[in-house]
Amino acid sequence: MPADSTTPVSTSPVSTTSVSATPGGASIHNIGYRHYDGPRLGRAYARRSLFSQSLRGAYGLGRSPKSKVLPMLLFAVMCLPAAIMVAVAVFTKAGSLPVGYTRYAIYLQAVIGLYLAAQAPQSVSRDLRFKSVPLYFSRPIERADYVAAKFAAMASALFILTAAPLLVLYTGALLAKMDFLEQTKGLGQGLVSVALLSLVFAGIGLVISALTPRRGFGVAAVIAVLTIPYGAVSAVQGIASVQGSESAVGWLGLFSPITLLDGVQASFLGGTTSFPDNLAPSTAAGFVYLLVALIAIAGSYALLTLRYRKAGL
Repeated sequence: MPADSTTPVSTSPVSTTSVSATPGGASIHNIGYRHYDGPRLGRAYARRSLFSQSLRGAYGLGRSPKSKVLPMLLFAVMCLPAAIMVAVAVFTKAGSLPVGYTRYAIYLQAVIGLYLAAQAPQSVSRDLRFKSVPLYFSRPIERADYVAAKFAAMASALFILTAAPLLVLYTGALLAKMDFLEQTKGLGQGLVSVALLSLVFAGIGLVISALTPRRGFGVAAVIAVLTIPYGAVSAVQGIASVQGSESAVGWLGLFSPITLLDGVQASFLGGTTSFPDNLAPSTAAGFVYLLVALIAIAGSYALLTLRYRKAGL
C-alpha cells in the first residue's frame, strides 16, 4: 500500500522520526547515526596504501592512458640497450659484456634524470597544489608516514627502472654461457649500485619537488640540479687532469650527484669511473664518497620531514 506523503518511510534498520512537515507535504526525518563497528586497519595499512598508490602512479598505473606514456617509454629506453647488448653477446659468443653492471646506470643517467624530473613532482607537487595534504593527515596517518611512503615509493620506482636492464644483461650473459659466478657477482654489485643511486636521486627529486606546488617548476628544477653540477664538475675535472692535478680530479666528483655515485661504485663495487683518464678516487676519498652519499640520503629525508611539518596547513 503506497505511503502517504506525510508518512516517514524507513530505508534503513535505524528507526526514523518525523521532525516537521511543511504545508507542501515535505518532511524532515531524523534517520539517526550508526556508529562504525567494523575493523580499523590503522596507520600501517594507510602507510602501505599510500606507498602502493604512489608507486603505481610513478608508472601511470591506475591513471589515464596519457599518464602511462612517458614512464613506460623511458622504461623501454632503459632496457633497449641492454637487450641489444645481450643479442650481440649471444650471437657473437662473446666472453664478456660490453658494459659492466655497475656502469650501465651511469651511461644512461640522462634517461634516469628525465624519469625523476617527470615523476617526482607528480608524486608530491600535485598534493600541494590541490591542497590535499591535510586530507591525508585527517586519516590515521602522521607526517612521518607520508614522507616515508613517498620516499620509499620514489626510490622503489627508480630501482625498478635501473635494476630491470641489469636483469636483462644477466639473463643474456647466462644465455651466452659466460661464467656464472662472475656474472652473479657483477649483478649483485650492480644492484647495490643502483639501489644507492635510487635512494640518492629519490631524495633529491622529492626535496626539490616539495618546495613548489607548480609541477613545471619542479621538473625544471630537478633537471637543473642533476645536469648543471655534472657539467660543471666534468669541465673542472678535465681542466685539473690537463694540469696534472690527478688528486683534485677524485675529490671534485663529490660535488655532483652522478659523479658522487660514480666514485662510490668505482671505489667499492669493482667498476671504473667516467672521470678523465678513468681516474678513480683514492681509498680515503672513496670512504668520503660513501659517507657523503649516505648523508645526502639522510639529509634529504630530514628535509622532507621538516617540509611537511606545516605543509598545507
